[in-house]
Amino acid sequence: MKKMTRTALAAALLTLASQASFAAEAPDRTECIAPAKPGGGFDLTCKLLQVSLQETKQIESPMRVTYMPGGVGAVAYNAIVAQRPAEAGTVVAFSGGSLLNLSQGKFGRYTVDDVKWLAAVGTDYGMVAVRADSPYKDLKELMAAMKADPNKVVVGAGASIGSQDWMKTALLAREVGIDPRKMRYVAFEGGGEPVTALLGNHIQVVSGDMSEMVPHLKAGKLRVLAVMAPNRLPGQLADVPTAKEQGFDIEWPVIRGFYLGPKVTDAEYNWWSDAFKKMVATDEFKKQRDMRGLFEFNMFGQELDSYVKNQVNDYREKAKSFGLAK
Repeated sequence: MKKMTRTALAAALLTLASQASFAAEAPDRTECIAPAKPGGGFDLTCKLLQVSLQETKQIESPMRVTYMPGGVGAVAYNAIVAQRPAEAGTVVAFSGGSLLNLSQGKFGRYTVDDVKWLAAVGTDYGMVAVRADSPYKDLKELMAAMKADPNKVVVGAGASIGSQDWMKTALLAREVGIDPRKMRYVAFEGGGEPVTALLGNHIQVVSGDMSEMVPHLKAGKLRVLAVMAPNRLPGQLADVPTAKEQGFDIEWPVIRGFYLGPKVTDAEYNWWSDAFKKMVATDEFKKQRDMRGLFEFNMFGQELDSYVKNQVNDYREKAKSFGLAK
């Protein structure tokens, strides 16, 4: 009996040792799935990881970036859970938009509990902007005009009703007593089209993300009335006031991060988590993140898992209040 117990113990120790040694090694091949076509935010997130992992020597062979468009992440989510759940070298990019869609049940039968949330590596923030020559000088003036005549102010964004960009303006509208269903909202394809429409004076307001506006701010063509961040942003954006300081209790972070398949082992998960923690602390990574217009937001493991689930619950309650979720 004692001999059997010792044998079992030895086997268990060997298993633990092999897992520990595996955890210290990078996967043989690495891949980042961007759940969209090339050129968007998911592509940006994967390219940030691809470049930074190699620059900081976390991996030796280049990471592959593949594209799996559909449903702001829904197609990729379903594929990784159902078809590729145990691929240790494959991470999938996600954003705040992915979490919003999860909250509304747009990922089919899968929920927030069906993947392993790994790391967040940066964030953007929601904002509303007008033309530089707009009569609206701050957020209060804009919302007062919308309240006086909702038909007078047309809001444009690169996404449909129920999306992040719609939700930001709907929350603002509701704070001043406007029925969001009475807002004049125009959905465009992609983030560039509403800016073109604004500059052409076809719409009066753009709802979008702060990083998208930086080039236009530098050119002096636009004025951001409010950023939906907890505090003013650093550097050249320090003059942009937050929605909160203007009396609107609204924050809208647009986090960028990654998850793994549900059957990836703890040892494999821990290798990735350690690699991310080392990577984000380097100057090389910070430079790459800043180049892509993202702001610091580092979160890993259980802390990220809790954050994501809280965000999904919060988004679900917001969506319910607008009749967009059950």
